[in-house]
Amino acid sequence: MKTTYTSKAARAALALFTALPTSTAYAANGTFFYHSPQSGDLEMEDPDNGECRLLLQGADSALNQTDTKATLYFDQGCEEPAGTLLPGQSKSFGAPIPHSVQFG
Repeated sequence: MKTTYTSKAARAALALFTALPTSTAYAANGTFFYHSPQSGDLEMEDPDNGECRLLLQGADSALNQTDTKATLYFDQGCEEPAGTLLPGQSKSFGAPIPHSVQFG
């Protein structure tokens, strides 16, 4: 009977584990603020982790008020890193300015 109980517990744990979403499914909690030279102050609320997000007309400054690191990129496709902002960090950028961001 002990083997049956252990087996049931193991199957239940496995079912629970496989039902959990992967890390890319999570959203960063909080707001990412940035300033675009042409568009002014903008923000992203609870952005998805792992998704490359366009910064409208680029960002000359950014503030990461999410609970996840934000990696900024000079290009629009998240391929040319411009720097990383940990939760609570901010940064101003000179030329060239970042044009995309990815969380996680």
